[in-house]
Amino acid sequence: MQLSPLTAVSPIDGRYYKNTNSLAAYFSEYALIRYRLQVEVEYLLMLGEKKFFQADAKMKTQLRKILENFSVDDAQQIKDTEAVTNHDVKAVEYFLKTKLDELGAESIKEWVHFGLTSQDINNTAVPMLWKDAVEQEYLPALLTLQQQIFKLAGKWEKVPMLARTHGQPASPTRLGKELLVFVERLENQIQLFSYIPFSAKFGGATGNFNAHHVAFPKYNWIKFANDFVENKLGLQRQQYTTQIEHYDTLAAHFDAIKRMNTILIDFCRDIWTYISMDYFKQQTKKGEVGSSAMPHKVNPIDFENAEGNLGIANALLEHLAGKLPVSRLQRDLTDSTVLRNIGVPMAHVQLAIKAIEKGLGKLILNEAKLAADLENNWAVVAEAIQTILRRENYPAPYEALKDLTRGKNAIDKKAIHEFINGLKVTASIKKELKAITPHNYTGI
Repeated sequence: MQLSPLTAVSPIDGRYYKNTNSLAAYFSEYALIRYRLQVEVEYLLMLGEKKFFQADAKMKTQLRKILENFSVDDAQQIKDTEAVTNHDVKAVEYFLKTKLDELGAESIKEWVHFGLTSQDINNTAVPMLWKDAVEQEYLPALLTLQQQIFKLAGKWEKVPMLARTHGQPASPTRLGKELLVFVERLENQIQLFSYIPFSAKFGGATGNFNAHHVAFPKYNWIKFANDFVENKLGLQRQQYTTQIEHYDTLAAHFDAIKRMNTILIDFCRDIWTYISMDYFKQQTKKGEVGSSAMPHKVNPIDFENAEGNLGIANALLEHLAGKLPVSRLQRDLTDSTVLRNIGVPMAHVQLAIKAIEKGLGKLILNEAKLAADLENNWAVVAEAIQTILRRENYPAPYEALKDLTRGKNAIDKKAIHEFINGLKVTASIKKELKAITPHNYTGI
């Protein structure tokens, strides 16, 4: 069968393609080849800048155009070469040399990939595409979602709500504040995430610049590499490596994203529960069906979809973070096939974020239900009453309220006020206690 959204094995490239195709610019085979070519071109240009060969302004412009005009057809040409070489990076090198032939620049061909191993290209190209994907797709999407939650928190700032600890009625809270809990959690993790550098390896076959040094023993290749990786590619160069990068900072990124995903899973489950408690209704859309059998249902599918995708993402991120930093001696090949999958968990995260945004946009607050739950749970003001009585040095107030409320079914306003009337306190204290209700006992 021809590959299409209907025939794709992965739902990322099938069912959900319209929601994930923006990531192809970073994680597709075409994208990886383009980023590899970018490293090769930038390296060649820098060798020219450092006077290893003569390159005039016209040649520099033409080299840039090779990269700027790089097409899917060009990528296919490289794949065709790879079918012969059985080596993906070597195929990129041959492509660039062919382009130099076409430009009449045969004299500089052998400076392409000079002194390098394939991982000098892969371990710069992948961090570059990862950095671009994080900065241009992931973080903007996450920050937009965080802002959406923040706006809802402001909208519902003063809405009182019965809290539940251990699933049982507890001291009332406000809906807006409960949403701000997730805003703050995401903010803290985003800040931690921002401290993790995008690092790269660039140092020859086993990290020692062997080939570079033997050809030009008096040249400062470490300074060259640091300058190239940091100032040309925008990455942080690891100073002591094997043939491959450590992957420790990449693993740190994965772990950080896992934590943020876990926060979003927690958020989805809370909103799902509020919907099940009828605190939220959901907007319906003409023609949509909630259940194939029960016509009345409007299911919280957006939050369920998000939770499922976040779970898949975390499972993959766990493997990536645990596997990539482990390599036998100076290098084995297990990182190669694993590294090609870093876009898969990010696609699932993107699906989840979009689903949460969609779900939040459908929420309709059911204030009557929130108010009814508060009114039906007057026992929650027992904490307030016993705390004021403690302030007044009243004997054993906690125990008195415990006997009144714990495990009882019919604790209403009348029962609470009768209890207050029986207290041996001043009239002003009784008035203060009676002013407390489940609707206003919401703290600060």
